[in-house]
Amino acid sequence: MLRAVRLAGPGREHLADNEPVDLLLAGGRIADIAPTGALTAPTDVLDGHGAWAVPGLWDNHVHTVQWALAAEREALGDAGSAAEAAARMRAVAPLPDGRRVGGGYRDALWPDDPSLALLDAATGDVPTYLINADVHSVWMNSAALRREGFPGDDGILREEDAFEISRRLNAVDPEHGDRAVLRAGERAASRGVTGLVDFDMAWNADAWPRRVAAGFAAHRVEFAVYPFDLARAVEAGLRTGDVREPEDAPAAARGLIRVGPLKVISDGSLGTRTAACSHAYPGDPGNFGVLSVPRDELIELLTRATGAGLSVAVHAIGDRAASSALDAFAITGAHGSIEHAQLVRQSDLARFARSGVVASVQPQHALDDRDLAGMLWDGQDGVGYPLASLVAAGVELRFGSDAPVAPLDPWQAISAAVARTDDSRPPWHPEERLSLDAALRASVRTSLRPGEPADIALCAADPRTADGAQLRAMPVVATVLAGRLTHLS
Repeated sequence: MLRAVRLAGPGREHLADNEPVDLLLAGGRIADIAPTGALTAPTDVLDGHGAWAVPGLWDNHVHTVQWALAAEREALGDAGSAAEAAARMRAVAPLPDGRRVGGGYRDALWPDDPSLALLDAATGDVPTYLINADVHSVWMNSAALRREGFPGDDGILREEDAFEISRRLNAVDPEHGDRAVLRAGERAASRGVTGLVDFDMAWNADAWPRRVAAGFAAHRVEFAVYPFDLARAVEAGLRTGDVREPEDAPAAARGLIRVGPLKVISDGSLGTRTAACSHAYPGDPGNFGVLSVPRDELIELLTRATGAGLSVAVHAIGDRAASSALDAFAITGAHGSIEHAQLVRQSDLARFARSGVVASVQPQHALDDRDLAGMLWDGQDGVGYPLASLVAAGVELRFGSDAPVAPLDPWQAISAAVARTDDSRPPWHPEERLSLDAALRASVRTSLRPGEPADIALCAADPRTADGAQLRAMPVVATVLAGRLTHLS
């Protein structure tokens, strides 16, 4: 039983007042809700002392291993120039595999350009890798390029070449990677997370059962497959929603791991200036971004996935990419989501709703990118980082972080959606702000009602009265997954 808690998320609309209630949990579900003291208490009781309960939070876009390993890499998000970033990498101790790795920078905001000569001068013969915050480009020195077997006149690898480098950097010893994921799962639970969608570029169908066997039981997981593994997934009989776990999975972990969607990356990113847009990027009249998966190929992929029982998640950041993705969903009848949707044509807002495609968005990106968007997308006609516009059109939203691009913390996403600012500046495009209730709905998969899964986060403050800064720092006192505590502060 969760004793004396107040409901602050979906489900509270069924209560007559805001007085504390008791939640009786049984069989992994909410069995009953009644005024405090009205139910016979079981032997296992957690007294909430009036804490506010919301359904367990989801992060619907995570690169799990890369996020887990980020703690071992040099954080460069505050580097003010290419020269500063290169100089800082000089002092970074190589990892056990001999590589120096940093990440999180945004070179489009730097006054100087990253170059091979600059990084070589600072880092010498130690293979050195700097991963852009958007993960769509990697800055490498000559030693790293030689080690990986890539040419690179300017030291920058972009798009598919950059993804390949990330795959190699993330392919650490499985025991090492699994330990990092176990620790990361504990951190996620401490922020009220009870589920995530894993978009790691790896064969996750074996990795997650292995982690369960090693003790992972922190949250639910839906894992993606990529086009390079689509044939393998079809041959293995993977279908979206199916449970994937070892036969001897511990009781606490049963049913947590499920097959997710086919992930297709159809264009680039804003920071790398490769998101496919209607108008050219400033100062580069021939650059409209890249459609890395042409329309006909995208239709073919969605057709194959749908026939095999897989939903589809299409990465589309620019407005041209979003239109192409919506075309493919309409033609194939596929189900799934468009990931990011950072620039959307006005005419496509209603198409989102008619198609039933989910908009899987990362509200923190709007704040992290507001300066970049002002520089690079000022001449675009589409709606930038839409939230309220999508909701008004009747589109289902799901929130995520794209960790490690942004921190895996649903409260940051909720705050960004509600406040549209995370510093002293006024809200950015305040017309796209959401209500707290709408932001919470986009962050959960369940509600606080009898019969629903007992996935619950208890907060020390009332989210309904919190401002943006308070939401961002929301104290989570306990997290419950299927009726089992995964975090208690």
